[in-house]
Amino acid sequence: MTKLISVLIIVVVVFCGYQLFLKWEAVQKEEETKKKEAAAVVNPAYLPGMPSQLDQSYQQVSQQGTAALRNWLKTYDSVLQDPRKAWIELDLCVALTREDPSEARRIFMAVRDRIPADSPILPRIKQLERTYE
Repeated sequence: MTKLISVLIIVVVVFCGYQLFLKWEAVQKEEETKKKEAAAVVNPAYLPGMPSQLDQSYQQVSQQGTAALRNWLKTYDSVLQDPRKAWIELDLCVALTREDPSEARRIFMAVRDRIPADSPILPRIKQLERTYE
């Protein structure tokens, strides 16, 4: 009888060890997935929606301040498309946060409401959401 109990205890210990191992692997895979998602940082220069001719002027305007960026967006609004347009508007939103928080919030809400759930800039929107909610 003691041999049967010993075998039963060994089987239970091996089974629990196996279940623990499976749980450990699941956690490891989940962590790797999160790291891959975090590593997949979006480079705004490669986002579609802005003609390449405007890239040079955008780089210049982005260094001149919020008023210049706002005027540039008004000028080229009809040419720009999402997701690049949304990224630029989020840049403006971040730049306006100290000067005009209500305008920054309005811009953020407009961008957030029009961006689809599968957009490549969704992680940035999620990141900024805590600031502008």
